[in-house]
Amino acid sequence: MEQPKPNLKIISDKKSARMILPNMLTLIGVCIGLTSIRFAFSGEFEMAIIAIMFAALIDGLDGRIARLINATSKVGKELDSLTDMISFGVAPAFIMYFWILNSLGRLGWLLCLVYVICVALRLARFNINSNQEPSWKDNFFEGVPSPSGGILVLSPLIIYLSGFSYVEINYQILVPAVFVVTSILLISKFPTYSFKKIVIPRKTTIFLLFGIVLFFGVLLIYPFKAISVSVLVYLVLLPISFFHYFKNKRNNKDEISNEDDDLEDVL
Repeated sequence: MEQPKPNLKIISDKKSARMILPNMLTLIGVCIGLTSIRFAFSGEFEMAIIAIMFAALIDGLDGRIARLINATSKVGKELDSLTDMISFGVAPAFIMYFWILNSLGRLGWLLCLVYVICVALRLARFNINSNQEPSWKDNFFEGVPSPSGGILVLSPLIIYLSGFSYVEINYQILVPAVFVVTSILLISKFPTYSFKKIVIPRKTTIFLLFGIVLFFGVLLIYPFKAISVSVLVYLVLLPISFFHYFKNKRNNKDEISNEDDDLEDVL
């Protein structure tokens, strides 16, 4: 008697099926990052910035979704780094080059190369450090993360598109300065908030939801002004995160020394 043939399975197990969603989001991020370059090449800088913002949103979601549905994998980790390299390294460099850096000749192209290399080094260091055991340091990044770096180098263009005209800005000086400072922050060990372990009290949840809805409402009406304010808030948080990091480090050292003293008393 002929045995029935087993059903054809495209996906071998349940975990592989779960991995599709976050990896698909990551690949969509790659497409959006590349599309932003196409917009910049056509002179559609507004659409290029909006594309990068969407890529940043997807970058913040794919990893969290993967952890939520228990679908993390090495492939997803490498894809995420590839997406960050394209969307927040290569794409912002090309956007700013097409906008203003090409007027600086070879210096403008050199700034782009240096920035992209710093993004690559930042991502390589992150992949190595992410394998370490979790600790209080998980609340901080070493250096500015690549999505923040990409938005920072785009901030002069964002300010320009927001219609800011209260102060006359020389963008040919500002843009190179922003590229240099951001490149240094990317490869530095300057502590910045990671926002990975934010504990939100239940009583404040309604206010948080209201704030998120309000922010996205303002973002839809005044997109570039809202992004400019967000960049300003992030810059204000940089020195705060620096002092917060070293305060935690000092407290952690005190706890370790106290534990050692207790151990010596027992011995």
